[in-house]
Amino acid sequence: MARAASLQADGVLRAGPSGIDLLGAEQAVRDLLRALGRDNREPGLRDTPRRVAAAFAELLTHEPVSLTTFANDSGYDELVVVGDIPFHSLCMHHLLPFHGVAHVAYLPGERIIGLSKLARVVELFARELQLQERLTMQVASCLQEHLRPKGVGVVIEAEHMCMSLRGVQKAGTRTTTSALLGLLRDDARTRQEFLSLVTK
Repeated sequence: MARAASLQADGVLRAGPSGIDLLGAEQAVRDLLRALGRDNREPGLRDTPRRVAAAFAELLTHEPVSLTTFANDSGYDELVVVGDIPFHSLCMHHLLPFHGVAHVAYLPGERIIGLSKLARVVELFARELQLQERLTMQVASCLQEHLRPKGVGVVIEAEHMCMSLRGVQKAGTRTTTSALLGLLRDDARTRQEFLSLVTK
């Protein structure tokens, strides 16, 4: 189950405790190697369990995000778009990476947010065992809930190693998902403006 993000009293967004047991993960990797017919005593594999456990811990650990907002004193009422935000995550079905870019936009209401925070929210949810569809909705819902804009749009394009390296084995195939909330969903002109900006 996805970790629910919550805004703490200090204004910091966290996706919950990681709960990573490094020693347990090391033992699990030893067991997996053994089950795959590999000898953990081989020189090249002796330290593999520790390295794999550390790698997964790094991939699944995020930095808390401070979602500081500012009054929209200038009354800015056009789209704010940050595109081509690189990210990587782990597919929860195969524990293989998927990576790509996220395009995030919002239509300001009474508050605005620092541009870097849009990228940090993507990173917050990407550092999880994920599905691309869920990641897309989590980013959009988080911004809608904590920023209260007039609308939010998120488009994510990613290549999945579970398609490139195994199964159908189609390297370079990209999957695109979108989440549109508020006026970006309901107003055709605003929706088209957003999509035209991020699908060039």
